Amino acid sequence: MILAGFADEAAANLEGQIAATRALGWQAIELRSLDGKNIGDIAISEADAVRRTLDRHHIRICALGSTIANWGESIDFPHAPTLEKTKRVIEWMKILDTRLVRIMSYAVRLGEDNQLHPDQKEDERFRRLREICSLFLDAGITPVHENCHTYGGMSFEHTLRLLEEVPGLKLVFDTGNPPLTPDFRQPFPYPMQDSWDFYQQVKEHIVHVHIKDALTGVPGAPETYTFPGDGDSKVLEIVTDMLKNGYDGAFSIEPHMAVVFHDSAVESSEYVRFGNYVEYGERFQELLEKAKLAAGKVPKR
Repeated sequence: MILAGFADEAAANLEGQIAATRALGWQAIELRSLDGKNIGDIAISEADAVRRTLDRHHIRICALGSTIANWGESIDFPHAPTLEKTKRVIEWMKILDTRLVRIMSYAVRLGEDNQLHPDQKEDERFRRLREICSLFLDAGITPVHENCHTYGGMSFEHTLRLLEEVPGLKLVFDTGNPPLTPDFRQPFPYPMQDSWDFYQQVKEHIVHVHIKDALTGVPGAPETYTFPGDGDSKVLEIVTDMLKNGYDGAFSIEPHMAVVFHDSAVESSEYVRFGNYVEYGERFQELLEKAKLAAGKVPKR
């Protein structure tokens, strides 16, 4: 079982990310950004130096957290820059020797009243994502869609529709996103999703897991993230069920407590963010041991 995390929440630079990973006794990072820039936006000429540093510390990259088709990218934007980024990400992944990449499915289209726009341009989304995924698959890389605030995260039904329309696409399930994401199957004002319900509907397609926890959100209010097991994301229940069903992929922490990738207003000192990340990892390890016991994966004494 691989334990990893978005170590850019511990430190901006690679050395700090490695130090936080080693402090937890782990050997893997889910690489997202270096010095504030997403990997997909960094020149490929820098990749060899990153690989050498990782090798020197015996750290592997279990997955790459790209920004491809994420919440900041409208389906109305030109497609060519996304394809160029995809090709650059593929080259990075070849050098880093990793075979799992996180993608999303473009921003949700909302009207001026914040109600769902009746035309989500599904055909164009699916066409673009099929092209993106084909590039990854041809390179021997598995694209995994995250249930974030994009089309596929609008509800579990949208996720399942996406999987039907985009061959080869798998899922990374983020435990903490549902309580903070409207359920667009429901009438306006949209209630928030339920992590357990979402998970139950899509679990057969999950090949990677992000560990995050949060209190159920209120529209317009700040998001509140917690240590794993302290929020409304059913982290213990989900991890236990995954272990019972033979999950053997990675669990990758994404605290969002001291630093939030999508919200620059959440900032902390280097000391605080490093300490928070390590404590989060330690608490998840404790939760994981409870899940193993509940799942019958630890011999009884």
